[in-house]
Amino acid sequence: MERLKQQFEFIREIDKEKFIGRQTYLTDGVRKENDAEHAWHMAIMTILLSEYANEEIDVLKTVTMLLIHDIVEIDAGDTYAYDEEGKKTQKKREQKAAERIFGLLPEDQGRKLKAIWEEFEDCETKEAKFARTMDNLQPVMLNDATGGKAWEEHGVHLNQVLRRNQNTHQGSETLWEYELENFIMPNVEKGHLKRGETGK
Repeated sequence: MERLKQQFEFIREIDKEKFIGRQTYLTDGVRKENDAEHAWHMAIMTILLSEYANEEIDVLKTVTMLLIHDIVEIDAGDTYAYDEEGKKTQKKREQKAAERIFGLLPEDQGRKLKAIWEEFEDCETKEAKFARTMDNLQPVMLNDATGGKAWEEHGVHLNQVLRRNQNTHQGSETLWEYELENFIMPNVEKGHLKRGETGK
């Protein structure tokens, strides 16, 4: 019963992920998504889009990776993709959170999930690379769906989006080309994404 008690403690704890707000709007442009919605969306995207991976991937492992990759934000908070100041402390904050949150589980499960989380962070395996493709593609798709609403609010420049997506092709060349042609460049043409350089 002790094992089951620990598992439910973790399950209750991760409900807090639903309270972690992100900067990306839902498709209606009215409210912003939370971390749990983001994870769910990418999990389904992976099931549907894994056929476009550069290499055949373990879909269940990749889905698991995406479902847990932002759990650390329960403690660390969401770091906006273009918040350069926040990124300076992000790794340290998230590592500390991983120790606590995965530590709630029975040792074998905690160790396994933390290893999958670390694999995502290291971004070296084919599953991690595809998971990163999803993590980059999903908010860009939503920004396109809302007429670049969050990009405009934050004054985001094209070079920031391209920098954020510089490794997106490593998971899927096909999806990166589609994202660039259908979600990014049309928003530059419409003025939702600023041209020019910014150091922010």
